[in-house]
Amino acid sequence: MTDFFERKKQQLGVELNKIQRKAVERTEGPLLLLACPGSGKTTTMIMRTGYLIEEKNIAPHRIKAITFSKASADDMRERFKRFFPELAPVDFSTIHSLAFRITREYLAGSSYLMIEGNETNGLHKKRLLKEMYQTENDEPATEDQLEELMSFISFVKNKMLPRERWSALKEPFTGAVEILKTYEAFKENHDTRLVDFDDMLTLANEALEKDAAILSKYQKKWDYVMTDESQDTSLVQHSIVEKLVERHQNLCVVADDDQSIYTWRAAEPTYLLKFKDVYPNAYIMKMERNYRSSGTIVNASNLFIKANKKRHDKNMFTKQEEGPPIILKRLSSEEDQLKYLMKQLTQLDHFGDVAILYRNNSSSTLLMSELDRLGIPFYMKDADNRFFSHWIVEDMLNFMRFSLKPERVDIYSKIASKTNAYWSGSQLRFLSRMKPASTHALDEIPRNVTMKDYQLKIIAEQKKWFEAMRTMKPLKVIRTIRAELGYDQMLASRAEKFGMRLKYLSQILVTLEQIAEPLSSMMEFAKRLKELEAVTQQAKAEKTDEMLTLSTFHSAKGLEFERVYMLDLVEGIIPTEEDAEKPDTLEEARRLFYVGMTRAKKQLELISYGSGSRFIDEVNDIVLPEKALSAPKRKAVATPVKVKVPDNPNAVGDQESLVEGATVRHRVFGIGEIVERDHERISIQFAKERKDLMIDICLSYKLLELING
Repeated sequence: MTDFFERKKQQLGVELNKIQRKAVERTEGPLLLLACPGSGKTTTMIMRTGYLIEEKNIAPHRIKAITFSKASADDMRERFKRFFPELAPVDFSTIHSLAFRITREYLAGSSYLMIEGNETNGLHKKRLLKEMYQTENDEPATEDQLEELMSFISFVKNKMLPRERWSALKEPFTGAVEILKTYEAFKENHDTRLVDFDDMLTLANEALEKDAAILSKYQKKWDYVMTDESQDTSLVQHSIVEKLVERHQNLCVVADDDQSIYTWRAAEPTYLLKFKDVYPNAYIMKMERNYRSSGTIVNASNLFIKANKKRHDKNMFTKQEEGPPIILKRLSSEEDQLKYLMKQLTQLDHFGDVAILYRNNSSSTLLMSELDRLGIPFYMKDADNRFFSHWIVEDMLNFMRFSLKPERVDIYSKIASKTNAYWSGSQLRFLSRMKPASTHALDEIPRNVTMKDYQLKIIAEQKKWFEAMRTMKPLKVIRTIRAELGYDQMLASRAEKFGMRLKYLSQILVTLEQIAEPLSSMMEFAKRLKELEAVTQQAKAEKTDEMLTLSTFHSAKGLEFERVYMLDLVEGIIPTEEDAEKPDTLEEARRLFYVGMTRAKKQLELISYGSGSRFIDEVNDIVLPEKALSAPKRKAVATPVKVKVPDNPNAVGDQESLVEGATVRHRVFGIGEIVERDHERISIQFAKERKDLMIDICLSYKLLELING
């Protein structure tokens, strides 16, 4: 019979390397496949699935593949159909889809209601949490706070944290734990059981734990299970998978701990480091060859990520050419960064294989405005329209509206608490009930509302500023609102009270100022915001091969481009102040930076401004002297340490002796067997783990001895 790999090479033009082949052939027992960026993991998983069917005669319906996202499941399903068109389909799905299937059976005997996704009977998770927030804080929740609250609840569920530990958790804002308790109690005590997406996971896990019939059914359903992107999997998701494979242990986990960037969503990258604690007989393999990027990018990225300590020891490499140097550009300001980037883009002939990556969606608004102005076509991977509906944007527009229509007391009532007039709750409630008059609202209000003398002075001053704003350009209007009407002071106070990130809120104002800067009137400003909102909608909906891609680092994972610009690489953004507080969060920020770097095939440009970022400095240390920063670095380049090589007369002196099957003693790791080698490296299986080592390093530092017999 023709060899499976040879057949696929002839039929599909797909040729696997030695490690990929071994991953395909190792079908029995638990396998942790650590796949570096661009190492062909999806192709390997698809080939492994086909191998099980064609070579091991496993029925397709006996194989289960679990992915992190619906897009990944669809992609794998499509690729499998393309690679193996004659075979029956395999069950590719997300973990949530699987959990929903199990939960539906578990709750079949009782009535329940899904309150996430489509709204049912007026009950919806988001609406319930809004109401509970209002009750707890006597203040409506902003979209940001609602997102933080939903992420917090999801985090608690996915971490499987018991209720007795909730009170000790770090809250995103004061009162979050109390809202969580209220929310859970409401769901449990409702006439019909209420279930959200996170409940599906915890209930599926509970079903497999408590219902022997369901456990038996699902354990017998599949003989082979594969999970993709497992560095993004939470504890409850891992727990579900553990129970599914307990009978046969035929589990292939494909992951890269260096690309774990979702711990804020309760992803558990340390699970991969403890994989053998859960599966003692597990085999660990490393797909380290990168097929995507140039040697320059691969080598720099590989050295950069090694600064992280909590990771499997991997050495990403490539056989691609070196390629052009990584460019590190440091500008004096954010404005200069934008001008520089636009100048670079206008010099390009085409944009289809170019990406601009950033950490926060707030970075995209001004960028999008400039691209639109220059007529450069672009697609936004994760366009976020929330910027245009953010309460700060709405506040600025209401200040402007009131200055143009000063009789509108209803508009002033929306912004009164955002000014420096120290309105009380009862005064604000009275204001909200007042009707528009024919006179200036700030003249009418004192006639209807009891006010203190200092408040009267303040609103008299406010009236002057609102009248002056009518002839100001929009940039000056925004700065007047911030300084003279007390908006910045209010923002700082609210950030402290409700646990908001002041730097993020201030950035929204800076972006609005930058949009306003070239405009002449407040009407133009309002119109420009509407135009940009429409552009954002279109940029998400439409994508062609000629479009530039804008994306956050998070959403860029899994993508690749010939040319990548990473921008806003400054301390406070990547890493943030919160990232820098703990080693674990700093490591995640470094992984996020690494994900950005490894999206580039040939050309990578890292752009910062001001004092830059420690990550820029780390890359600079690696790539010197190829490309020096245009501004002074924040730390000196470390002096190379000279290593004294211990004398070892029994050390292997030539690489011809290092053959597969040979038994060797490593100076640090002890005795092991060479299980694989090529012209650059050897893989040695030691008692507890497998190590991939560079041959020239082993020889130069006299690390190995041959053991006869």
